[in-house]
Amino acid sequence: MTVPGLVVLPLTGIPEITVDDDLPALLLAAARANDADLVDGDVLVVSSKVVSKALGLWADGRDRSLAVAAQTVRTVAERRSGDRLTSVVEAVAGPVMAAAGVDASNTGDRDDVLLLPTDPDAEATRLRETLLATTGMTRLGVVLSDTAGRPWRSGQTDFALGASGVAVLDDLRGGVDADGRPLAVTARAVADELAAAADLVKGKADAIPAAVVRGTPWAIAEAGAGARSLVRTGPGDWFGLGQAEAVRSALGVPPGTGAARDVGIASVATEPVEDRVARAVAVALRECETAGVDVGTSPKGDPELRVTAATPYELGVVVSRLQVALWGEGLDVDVPPEAPADAVSLTVTER
Repeated sequence: MTVPGLVVLPLTGIPEITVDDDLPALLLAAARANDADLVDGDVLVVSSKVVSKALGLWADGRDRSLAVAAQTVRTVAERRSGDRLTSVVEAVAGPVMAAAGVDASNTGDRDDVLLLPTDPDAEATRLRETLLATTGMTRLGVVLSDTAGRPWRSGQTDFALGASGVAVLDDLRGGVDADGRPLAVTARAVADELAAAADLVKGKADAIPAAVVRGTPWAIAEAGAGARSLVRTGPGDWFGLGQAEAVRSALGVPPGTGAARDVGIASVATEPVEDRVARAVAVALRECETAGVDVGTSPKGDPELRVTAATPYELGVVVSRLQVALWGEGLDVDVPPEAPADAVSLTVTER
């Protein structure tokens, strides 16, 4: 579908939102004040943060980790930065994102943290229906936007956390490209593109929580599938765990568990080889109660591991687990082709 041109209009002048504020009325007043009265076919993009504020979705900011845990379905990856632990999780709200979307920025003069709506699509529908009833319009899209990072890309971008009245996906599979070649996998995430376009005028620190996207063909008369339909989890999720977490999970140490805390969490900063070796050893020995690993230094200065076990079978198991655990830490190990039945020495190198 060809779009001749879009206009993105920021809605400035919206006051700090508090619980039970009439958000639809404030949005309509801001549109009027900015000469941007809503018309049929518009898509209104609203920061999910102001929706959460109007709903009073606050949690105690003194222990943010408790709020994150309460909003987490499963942990995907976790890293520490000093004393702070950051987790990428599947949030109760739907998306996979850092800290389940629990946020301490742009929270006014409060020290509490703000939570995402539990059902963002329902909140988008509720806002849209109120706006339609108030204005008499018949075709209006509403997108609740939030911010997150993406696999394989630096930086953050806005995406559709919730949506109503928007064709969230433009599925081009089964069609052809400009050269007539079949399209087999292309499906545009339109709702995310609308959220990102609005963010170009909303900004992150400008106190502009909403924008109107005008000229788009993607506003529809019915509520639509909602943004949760864009969340990819289960068998179709190629990023179900971080690289290190996938390795550790295979060895019985999944992220977000006491076992993961026991063996240690990787840092976001570059770490000494000794720290990474220590974590790998702790992971490898979790299922091998009668084995041991002494960490020393080879003549070349590389870490050297002397592995002992009660039986040749257990020795082989521990060595295999060490190889996998070290690989997850970005390290490799030289295993001698022949070794005694009760002990073996392994030299660790950078992979």
